[in-house]
Amino acid sequence: MNSSPLNAAEKFDTSRANEYGRQSRIALAGYDACHDLTACMLAASLGNSSSTKILVVGAGGTAQEIIAMAKLEPGWRFTAVDPSEPMLEAAKQQLEANNLLERTAMHLGHVEDLAADASYDAATLIGVLHHLDGDDTKREILRSIRAHLKPGAPLIVAGNQYAYARQPLLLAAWAQRWRQHGASPDEVKVKLGKILQGADPPHSEAAVQKLLHDAGFGGATRFFSSLFWSAWLTCKTG
Repeated sequence: MNSSPLNAAEKFDTSRANEYGRQSRIALAGYDACHDLTACMLAASLGNSSSTKILVVGAGGTAQEIIAMAKLEPGWRFTAVDPSEPMLEAAKQQLEANNLLERTAMHLGHVEDLAADASYDAATLIGVLHHLDGDDTKREILRSIRAHLKPGAPLIVAGNQYAYARQPLLLAAWAQRWRQHGASPDEVKVKLGKILQGADPPHSEAAVQKLLHDAGFGGATRFFSSLFWSAWLTCKTG
C-alpha cells in the first residue's frame, strides 16, 4: 500500500461500500454509540451556535456521524469529504433517506482539494487514520484538516489503534464477535483478512497524541473505546 489517501480509498470499492454499514456495526461493537457520543462531545465543546459548519472527513458509507449530529443540532450544516466514489454515493443515499442532503455539501476528493478559504467550526475524522500508511500520511491529513479549522476549533478523531498482531487476545475477541453474528470459521478468516488489509493503525494512544501534537492540535480526551477502536476530542492550537 502506497502512502496516499487515494490509494487507501481504492480498498473501498462498490462491493465493500454496499456492505459497509453492516460490517462496521459488527466489527465495531458500539458503532452507533460512538457516533452518538461524537455528536454530544462536539455539542458540548461548541456550545450554542445557530450557524455551525462541520467538516466531515471520510464521510462515506453510513454517514452516521452526520445523521447523529444533525439529529442533535438541527442548525448545523455539513461538508462531507471522501475520496471513494462508491462510499460517498452510499453516504448520499443514507443522507437522502434521512432528509439531510439539503444540509450537506458532498465533495468527492481530499481535504486539500477544498477551497483554500473554506473554514469550519469543527471537524470529524472517523475510521480513517488506520487506513493510511505511515505517520507522514497521517500527519498530512491532520494538518490539512487543521488548515480549514477556525482557531480553537474541536476535532474528533476515531479509529483503530495498536499493532493488530501484538494484540492476539483482542484479535481473538474480534473473531468471536463475527461468530456471534453467524459467521462460519472460514468466513471469520475472510472478515479478519479484509479488516487487516493495508491497515496501519497508530501503535498506542501515545502515538495518537503525538500525531495530533505534531499536526498542531492540543491534548486529546478519549471518550470511547471498544477493542482496538478509540475516539478522542482535541482542539486546534495557535
